[in-house]
Amino acid sequence: MGSLGPTAVSRRFPPDPASAAAARGFVLGALPGTSSHLVDTARLLAGELAANAVLHARTEFEVAVRRHDGRVRVRVTDRRPDRGPVPQACPAYAGTGQGLALVEQLASRYGADTDGEHKTVWFELWSDGPPPPVSGWEPAVSPCASERSVTLIDVPAALDAACRQHRHAMLRELTFAASSADLYGLSPGDLATAGDISNVISACVTAELAGPLPESDLRTLSVALPAEAAEAVRTLRRVLERAEEAARQERLLTLPALPRGRAFQDWFFDQIVGQLAGDRPTAWTVMPRDPEIGALEVVPWDAGQARTSGLPTVAADEGNRIIAANGPAADLLGWEPDDLVGRRLTTLIPEHLRERHAAAFSSMLLTGRTRIVGRSVPLPALHRDGTVVPVRLHIQTQETADGRTVFVAQLTPRATTSPAVPRVPGNGREPAEEAPAGGRPPTAPGRVNRRDGAERGMSALERLSLLADLAAHFNDTPDLTEGLRTAGRLLTRRLADWCAVDLFTEDEQVERVCVVHRDPRDLRLGAYEGRPPAASEDAHGPLARVLRGAGPLLLTDVPPPERVAGALDRRHLELLRALGASSAVVAPLRARRRIFGALTLARAPGAPPFTEADLALVDDLVHSLALGVDNSRLYEASRSIAERLQRSLLTSLPQVDNLRLAARYAASSTTAQVGGDWYDSFVLPDGNTAVAIGDVTGHNLDAAIAMSQLRSMLRGIAVDRQEPPGEVLRRLDLANHSLHQEATATCAYGFVAGPAHGPWELTYACAGHPPPLLTTREGGTRYLEDGAGLLLGMDPTPPRASARHTLPAHSTLLFYTDGLVERRDENLDDALDRLRRHTADLAREPLDTFCDELMIGLGADNADDIALLAVRPSPPPACDDGTWTLASRSRPAGGAGCAGCARSGSALCLPGS
Repeated sequence: MGSLGPTAVSRRFPPDPASAAAARGFVLGALPGTSSHLVDTARLLAGELAANAVLHARTEFEVAVRRHDGRVRVRVTDRRPDRGPVPQACPAYAGTGQGLALVEQLASRYGADTDGEHKTVWFELWSDGPPPPVSGWEPAVSPCASERSVTLIDVPAALDAACRQHRHAMLRELTFAASSADLYGLSPGDLATAGDISNVISACVTAELAGPLPESDLRTLSVALPAEAAEAVRTLRRVLERAEEAARQERLLTLPALPRGRAFQDWFFDQIVGQLAGDRPTAWTVMPRDPEIGALEVVPWDAGQARTSGLPTVAADEGNRIIAANGPAADLLGWEPDDLVGRRLTTLIPEHLRERHAAAFSSMLLTGRTRIVGRSVPLPALHRDGTVVPVRLHIQTQETADGRTVFVAQLTPRATTSPAVPRVPGNGREPAEEAPAGGRPPTAPGRVNRRDGAERGMSALERLSLLADLAAHFNDTPDLTEGLRTAGRLLTRRLADWCAVDLFTEDEQVERVCVVHRDPRDLRLGAYEGRPPAASEDAHGPLARVLRGAGPLLLTDVPPPERVAGALDRRHLELLRALGASSAVVAPLRARRRIFGALTLARAPGAPPFTEADLALVDDLVHSLALGVDNSRLYEASRSIAERLQRSLLTSLPQVDNLRLAARYAASSTTAQVGGDWYDSFVLPDGNTAVAIGDVTGHNLDAAIAMSQLRSMLRGIAVDRQEPPGEVLRRLDLANHSLHQEATATCAYGFVAGPAHGPWELTYACAGHPPPLLTTREGGTRYLEDGAGLLLGMDPTPPRASARHTLPAHSTLLFYTDGLVERRDENLDDALDRLRRHTADLAREPLDTFCDELMIGLGADNADDIALLAVRPSPPPACDDGTWTLASRSRPAGGAGCAGCARSGSALCLPGS
């Protein structure tokens, strides 16, 4: 132990993780008689600085402690003067990057000094006396002394922060693991190189982020890096890949990165290495990516937007707990929104899927691989009353401002009854003020009808570019509200500081569907959304006038409160004042001679005000938006009508003793047209159970009509004739040819026969339909192809063959349509092999789980309708004396059961075999 005077002591420590704890003990022993709160704080901060020396300097370091006039000064000196302290803006819950933040919060003074050979980081603790002078981190040497500029375009701030935090956590754990000689195949030199270049990159990015705030979450950074950094970055990438592998094997405490984080990190490193080699920069937002990675532009998490969305929306955190739910989602599932918050997500999942959901969620966190994020998946949700609600689920990940991941799920009802959404076409209003033919508004007073480039200095090409981008962004988003938000983000980047969209609802009320601001930080935009007061007859403010058909209207200042009459006008005035508006344009969303709502564009004080020359451009923009709103509503309404029509033609399954049946149907996720997929099951007069599935060619109303008639004819023929399935299909083909000479269809029909305890036998025939798949309880699979024949509508005269096959107890017989297996640009044999593997994995699952997991695993983003019908022979349990029990309504009069059946209350016993 060295001496710095009568009240100062020092000690040297090796670059070992245990040195952090040793440094804390040294500080405790160096401060006898000092007040406990100063000692505790000094120990904590000294341990943090010692850990930083171990992790980042990796040299021997010295800790010195001095007392003077009731003050404590601690300094930590290492031999890396080129690595100055770089504070990280990490969230409070982060497991790394907190050391310097703790020093900033708890120390009275702090700083960093360097000389040619050493760097010293120090802090002081003052118990009393005058306020200490201002201090801060001022390293003498810049971490980016060597200049090569790398341009990173469209960096999402939240995602960048999350990836930086994850990178440091991974490297920290590898460093600690290295102390126990577990290097995961990495050399100490690789770890040192990776840590050094990671610190350099973080220092350079942090310095760049300290500049002026951007207009949106996306930033373009010009980062100065050492010219020779490329090889070090490759090493860092290799080290992190090895760390991710170890995390997936649960050998590290840090979880692996999710797909979006991995994709961003790959892009980030590619840009650095490529540009240092002379390549041109490529923006993050134009990189191709898989659906699970998410949208091109990262949307920061906003709980207000989730709560005010028109679509049923539920959001959950990384702990699988619900953190937000809106009214439509609560109504759909029978809850109050506040009652859902804080509950496990499994509250909304049917019991037969909960265990698999928990396993999949844990697997996602542990491996970073997802099955359904970014995809449209048909599955059941659980209503509060215990019933199942068929929905189509679409999950996206969003990032909080401090880098956490939120899973936002939108639940679109797969309509069995009339859904609460969509808003149907025609629910706009006729304009009260006349518009000329074609739906374009009259010229506003004083308006300039010129296209001379006067709008905010925009050239004709820039105006056309804005109009084209607006249409593309809006039309590429299937959800109306999200499409309007996307359009709003574009408008606030290129034309206004903020905007708001009000739309007429189905019941002729006004709803503010979105408010978008160029810089939404510290603004609770969701509070301004929702339904404002209704427009009264005496309302003559800008919004009320525009909703009646006036405008576009130019507001050169915010109207005073005394000039506002109605509640709607007051609410609009509150919005203008709260978000700041020195000028604004309020324009009607008008198309096809109807008013669908209003768009408010505003510029904040200090920005160039809107002028009358801007009205021509705004007029074109709102006309494009109005057409998009109308088309979106037509699309949603036609989808809803089509699916409800389709479902009305699907029957309930019969209840058959000791034969379990389950069926699922999901409309295409990409088309609004009516499909021709169907399934059916019914009991024949001889007691056998008929099963059928089919697919009529086409996706239009004619296909739906043909499907309905085909199904009805099949029922009639099968019940009337009770002939072999091949003959039934031949007669069906003949009848179909008479009614629809040009219609073609596929069909599989058969019946299951056998006593309650088995054996069971399937007799079947297929008309151009994919072969049924039989999966045994042990996981063996076989396609039943013996009964194959021509599809219906080709030639009704040739005879059709029937085939038979035994169905083992607890096996699963699956009928399905081609939408479950066929994929564009994929060989059909490969698709059938994939289905075979899925059913083998699910062979022992309950039948409902079997069907739902097939839909989740194979039905995501389905381009075609999907129907499936599953049959599972389930014999009754054996009685004590070897007989079989069967609860049956057909018990013979006076029949006596065995002793075991009498004890259990069974209605009938049959001899065991």
